[in-house]
Amino acid sequence: MDGQTRHLMDKRVETPAQSAPAAAAPLTHEDIRSILFGIMLAMFLAALDQTIVATAMPTIGRELGDVAHLPWVVTSYLLASTAVTPLYGKLADIHGRRIVLLSGIVVFMLGSIACAIAPSLWLLVVARFVQGLGGGGLIALAQTIVADMVPPKERGRYQVYIAGVFMSASLLGPVLGGVIAERLHWSVIFWINLPLGAAAYAMTSSTLKRLPRHERPHKLDLLGAALITGATMTLLLALSWGGTHYPWASAPIGFLVALSLLLWLAFAWRLRTADEPLIPLDILANPVVRMGTIAAGFGMGTFIGLTIYLPVYFETVAGLSAASSGLGLLPLTVGTVMGATLSGRAMTRLTHYRRVPVAGLCVAIAGMAVLTVLAGTMPLVPFCLLLGLVSLGLGTMLPVATVSIQNAVLPHQLGTATGTANFFRQIGGALVVAVFGAIVLGGIGASGAGLSHETLTLGAVDRATMVRLFQYVFAATVLGFACALFFLLRMKELPLRSGAADAAKAVAGD
Repeated sequence: MDGQTRHLMDKRVETPAQSAPAAAAPLTHEDIRSILFGIMLAMFLAALDQTIVATAMPTIGRELGDVAHLPWVVTSYLLASTAVTPLYGKLADIHGRRIVLLSGIVVFMLGSIACAIAPSLWLLVVARFVQGLGGGGLIALAQTIVADMVPPKERGRYQVYIAGVFMSASLLGPVLGGVIAERLHWSVIFWINLPLGAAAYAMTSSTLKRLPRHERPHKLDLLGAALITGATMTLLLALSWGGTHYPWASAPIGFLVALSLLLWLAFAWRLRTADEPLIPLDILANPVVRMGTIAAGFGMGTFIGLTIYLPVYFETVAGLSAASSGLGLLPLTVGTVMGATLSGRAMTRLTHYRRVPVAGLCVAIAGMAVLTVLAGTMPLVPFCLLLGLVSLGLGTMLPVATVSIQNAVLPHQLGTATGTANFFRQIGGALVVAVFGAIVLGGIGASGAGLSHETLTLGAVDRATMVRLFQYVFAATVLGFACALFFLLRMKELPLRSGAADAAKAVAGD
């Protein structure tokens, strides 16, 4: 499609008939808060379900009589939710945010019912896959809806609410999962999704009708969607099984990696040949979107890796119990939200808003460098305080990356761009977790022995060996944050306009 045709189509989207309702009745702060609470509840559903299941898994395995295949309960949800994230963004740009968000909530609730009544572990795995199909797009859609409501200049302060949802889910999920499994029944962790989902549906169904409309006529590239879904699932399977179920150099892992590479190459070919590719080439070619997505992928991916493996450090090096090791993550989650809050509010006042996360990432890099040198010798309290400072610095990057990406695309591409950015963040997290796992499990000679970071914490491990391995993990974290800083510095700092549509059109005209 040539530039003139695209310009005419873009012009057709912003017709007076479409923009008139928003202009006649702009959303007030109360309207925004009403919509925000509804989408935050929808986000909370997806975020909570990733944390509440973990502590209940031993109970689920015992009652369903299959402990060996328990990891599939987590893996199936991860596969589905990650693979459909870019698809949700595209569908939201085609059909509008409201219908796609409500559909995701309904699918998530149906999956939750199937999980609660599952009579066997493998049926639970299938139900979790369905649940992931519904929950995979809720987070990206929530960020897109915020972008629809709030101009880029003010958007950073609202991204803080999203960070707060993740903190709440991180703190409440493991506690709720353990208490429910011990005192009630494991199925209750899925039944509670029904009232939460119903409330989210009710709160968003009517309020989302007032959102500005930016969708435009599109064709969904089904072949492209199938290729990226297959490529993602095979890659995640390889990353999940490598070093745990199979050695990294084994034939099954090699086959999965080769198949994933082939599918990614086919998807790249499809992007260049399709009339309307699933991810438009102008989004991928946009330097702000590209650099912002890569920076966030390194930063958030490394953060996810830390949240997965720090409990192993607390148990095997610091000598904490399993319950106390979860509390050790509190500085990491709280610091990230505080950093996002500071950065989001600074965006509304500063012209050079990128300076805040640049400084924050420098602090995070320095803090992790200290932890690398002093791993195993630093007392627990100073360790946690320094960890909080690291997460504070990292948190400053999150709203800046998201808002910068959204500020750099046209209004009708917000869903696709946001979904794509979230998709690559999740892929980045899977890659970093695999790297950390290779360092830790490979270092103790457990690679391919059927062990994982969960089972590793249950047995006695030589402390000196674990200290040395976590020095490598922390050094890899420094490298991950440094890569995030490098790509953030390469991201062009575009002015944040006071109107979302005007900002995007100005960028498109550059």
